[in-house]
Parts: sequence; C-alpha cells; structure tokens
Amino acid sequence: MIDLLLAACAATALALQPAPQASPPQASPPQASPPRAAPPSRPSPPRSHELKALLDEHYEFLLRSDPVRATTLGHAKYSTLLRDESPEAYARRRAETRARLERLNTLLSHEEGGARWGEEDLLDAGLLRFELETSIAGDRFLPEQRSMDNKRGVQIDTPQMADSLPFASESDYDHFATRLESVPTLVDQTIAQMRAGIASGRVQPRVVMLGCIEQCAAAAAGAAPGPNAAPTADPNPFFKPFLKLPADSPIALRARHTVTTGIIPAYQRLAAFLKDEYLPACRDAIAASDSIDGPDLYQHELLLQTTTTLKPEEIHAIGLREVDRIRSEMMDAIARTDFPRKDSLVGDELFHAFVADLRSNPRFYFTTPDDLLRGYRDIAKRIDAQLPRLFRTLPRNPYGVREMPLISAKMGPTAYYFPGSIAGGVPGYFVANTYQLDQRPKYEMISLTMHEAVPGHHLQIALAQELDSAHPFRRLLAYNAFLEGWALYAERLGLEMSDPDSPPASPARGLYADPYDDFGRLTYEMWRACRLVVDPGMHALGWSRQQAIDFMKANTALSELNIEREIDRYIAWPGQACGYKLGELKIRELRHKAETALGDAFDLRAFHDTILGAGSLPLPVLEERVTRWIEHSRPAQPPLRQ
Repeated sequence: MIDLLLAACAATALALQPAPQASPPQASPPQASPPRAAPPSRPSPPRSHELKALLDEHYEFLLRSDPVRATTLGHAKYSTLLRDESPEAYARRRAETRARLERLNTLLSHEEGGARWGEEDLLDAGLLRFELETSIAGDRFLPEQRSMDNKRGVQIDTPQMADSLPFASESDYDHFATRLESVPTLVDQTIAQMRAGIASGRVQPRVVMLGCIEQCAAAAAGAAPGPNAAPTADPNPFFKPFLKLPADSPIALRARHTVTTGIIPAYQRLAAFLKDEYLPACRDAIAASDSIDGPDLYQHELLLQTTTTLKPEEIHAIGLREVDRIRSEMMDAIARTDFPRKDSLVGDELFHAFVADLRSNPRFYFTTPDDLLRGYRDIAKRIDAQLPRLFRTLPRNPYGVREMPLISAKMGPTAYYFPGSIAGGVPGYFVANTYQLDQRPKYEMISLTMHEAVPGHHLQIALAQELDSAHPFRRLLAYNAFLEGWALYAERLGLEMSDPDSPPASPARGLYADPYDDFGRLTYEMWRACRLVVDPGMHALGWSRQQAIDFMKANTALSELNIEREIDRYIAWPGQACGYKLGELKIRELRHKAETALGDAFDLRAFHDTILGAGSLPLPVLEERVTRWIEHSRPAQPPLRQ
C-alpha cells in the first residue's frame, strides 16, 4: 500500500521530493524502498464509509464555493448563484476547512494512519489532507485582498462566464438572468476586499494593474438591446447569450434591465475605484518577497505551484542548466533552416540575427484572424489522427478552436485552454489570440496546439473529468505542476508523431520536420526554462522587470510584446510559471526510469495511462504511482531450475 505520508505531501513539507534533473532525465538516486502496492490478485479492502463522508462534504463545499464551475460540471443546484467574496464568507469557509482537517486527522488516528485501508482510500485521504493543509497555510496571506490584475479577476473572468455554461433550455437562460442580478454585489465585494488590502498593505505591483481600467470599461461597454434595437447593436458581454431569445422575451427583458441598471454601473464604480484609490496605493516593487508578507509568501506560492519544497535558488540553478542545454539544440535547428546567413555567422551573433529575422519576416505571420484560426484547426486535426498511437484511453468530450475575446486579448497570452464538461454539455476550447497578428508567429503554432488542446490540456483535463471510478472530489483537483508539466511534456510528443506531409529526410522530427517548427518547439521549451530563471530572479533574487525582459529576449524567439506580457504575468502570479518545467522534467525523468527498468517490456501507451489515470496529482504522489506501475509491469521471471 502507498504510504499515507507520501500521499499527503504537505504533511511532511514534501521532504521526499528529489530535485528535478536537467535533461537527459535520469532515474532518481536510490532511496529507501517505497511501500509496495498489493498484488493485483489480492482482494482490495472495503472502502471507508467515514472517509467517503468527508470527501462528499468537501466536494459539496467546493461546488458551493464556486457555483459557476458547479454549473459547468452539470450541477444545477447552484445555477443561480455567484461566489460570495465577502469577509464573512471567507471566515465561514476557513472555519469549515479547519474543522474538516481536524476530523480527517482524528479519523486517521483511529484507523492507525489508514493501515487497514486500500490504496484508493489512502490516495484520497492524502490528497484531501494536502488540499486542506495548503489552504490553511495560505489563509494568513489573505489572497482575496489582491484578487485582480490585468490577466484575471472580476473584470475579465465574470464577463466571460457565459462561455462555459450550457444554454440548452429556457431554464438555463432564466437561471443565468438570475445569476446576473448578483454581479453588482460581486463587484462591490471585490472593491471592499481590495480596499481592505490597501488598509493592510496587501496591494498589487502597479505594473500588473495597467490596463484594468480599460478592461472594466469593456465590461461596461456595449448595449443590452431591447425589442426595438437594431440587430447590429454591439451587445454588452453579459447580454450576449440573450441575443438568441426573441427580442420581447421576458427573460431577455429582465436581463437587459439588470445589465443596464446594475452591471454597467457596477463596473463603472470599479473603474473609478481603481483610478482614484487603488492605483495610487499600488507598490512599485515587483517582488513577492518585497510585499508585506515577505519571503514566506513566495515560498508558499512555490509550494502550491510546484508541489515541491525547492528553494528559489535551487529553481534558478535548474533553469540556467536547462537554458544552456536547449540553446545548443536551438543552434542545431538553425543549421537545418534556409536562413541565408547561417553559414556566415556563428554563436550569439547567428542566434540573434536568426531571431531578428523570425520576428520581422512576413512569411512567418498570417494577415487575417480567420487564416490564423484556420491554421490552428488544421494542426489540431493532424494531431487528432496521431493520438491512438500514443494513448489507449482518449476523452469522450470534444474540443474546438475559437478566437479570444477582445476584452482579454489586448493584455492576454498567445492562447489558453477553456475547460468544458461532458456532464454539462459544454465542449473544451483552445482559445487563440488574434490581436496584433504580427506578434503571433506560425512557427509556434504546432507546439501551442499540442500544449493547449491535445495531447495537452484538453486531453488531460477531459480525462480527469471522466474518472468514473474515482470520487468526484478527485476530478476537481488541479495541481499546476502536474497540469502544466503534462502540457509541456505533450509538446515534445510531436517528435514521436508521424506526419505524412513530412519530407523523407526528417522522419525523426515527427510533426516538427520543418526546422522552423522545431525551432518554435525549442523556443517554447526555452521559454519555460527561462521562467525558472526569471521568476525566482524577480521574486527572491533582486532582479528588475527589465532584467527579466532582457534575459527572455536574449534566449527566446518570443516576440517583444509576448515577452512583456509574460514577465508581467510572472509578477502578478508568483511561482506559477515554475510549475511547467519542473513538472515536465519530473514526467520525463519518470519515463526514462520506466524505459530503463522495463526495457522491451515498456509500453508507452500504458505509461501515459498511468500518468493520466488518477487525475491531477502532486509530483511526489505521481512518482510513487509510476514506481508501483513499474514494479507491476516487470516481466515474470521463470523459476530457477534445481
């Protein structure tokens, strides 16, 4: 059985997590033998009813705490509600979390640490403990007082919430109209929390708030057209779903009244608050360690985002090693291109000249949004055909490709994944940014599709939602290092996908047979390696914003706009960017370990099922799961002859 101490992770501060290895991945150094899982033929112990009751309570708690997500997942119970952001709600949720952890620990003590439980119960209990303990540990930083920046918040997420909701019946529209009536309260609660943040000294760096006033204006813009409005009237983002109803529908008229008299004034209040109170109070310092909560805040964020106890200095050093390795591979890719100056320049001079050409050469950019979206859809279909070779289990829920809303595109990333729900009847979406097309190069498109759609985020998240045998609580877990580590690992799988359009001379590069596409893959990997350098650099090691931008410009082919957007994202979301490379390195390390241990018996499709088959996991728990799979997968040894 798995040791509950390992499954819990946070209970031991993740002390058993080895530092990720720079590529090529190596097996971890010998450790004390982990507890063995019971042989498959051995009957599993009965499930714990007491633990299930705790899990049921926590699952309901999560749905109640995030009603929009609950509706997305097919739960109608909360379909008229929005999340309560009041101080009283936070106090209730925190008290409930502490009480549940106390009950879990009491149960474990009565069960001798779960000694009589089966592996699924031990895994569930460990994950629940991790969730509760990390939540409690973060309470003292009061994250609700700094819930907005120019990448996320009530001015971005709330206007887009309809995109994730089903509108299949009149009741869906009626519920959404009722939900809209709570938006002004949500906005006012956000203002009150941010005002409390000003009083406590918990304010955002000024740079990550630039553009928020304009985003509020976009949320308040447009009309909520009535029965006599012209069909071409620009709709307010909150009113868009109701355009599908008859113009004189009572539900649409009610929504129009709410948008006009409640929502638009609320976002105007938020914009005024930001301009007059919040922005003047923002801090100039960008480092999380320079905030009122000091270095402890950054170390906590690293724990949450990487599920490791690595220190900022250790992460920085791993990043520098990866940057050196990837740079060498990028130079090899340049040598395979038709760049006319590749034979007359060398070293850094060649690299920078090549990157300058990539950033300015019209051949690498589309000129219309439709062409860009069509290009992504074509790539997605090529990848879809390759998936059965690498995966035994594929999700039932489909995905699509759509354009990023302008409200978030100006300050947004190149793309993101918008989760769907087969239970809620909502597909997943790969959302592509079509703003400033001269900053959206073609050579990044394969890697980006692999990351955000399949076999990256959509495949992993949709499969997690379809874990029918697991407790529903597990389907809601989303550990950043696992999710983003898998998506970065998925980008590399394009090397193992055969492409009928590839030239015969480059079969080993798979979908990246074009050296420009391969360079794009490497610059995306370099981008994630650079994150390990600049994130702790800015938040713990004294780097300036410009120093981080210069490092990214010197080592990646990302456009200057994307680099600036990325750096500001790292400032706003400390530690999150570190999860990608650390997670990918761990998955590659585990694959190398399995290939070495199993030899010809290694089955890549079975390995991928093992990685994805339990949902999102902290990295130490994932390592234990793969270690047990390796032991069970070893070929049976013939008996020795006497």
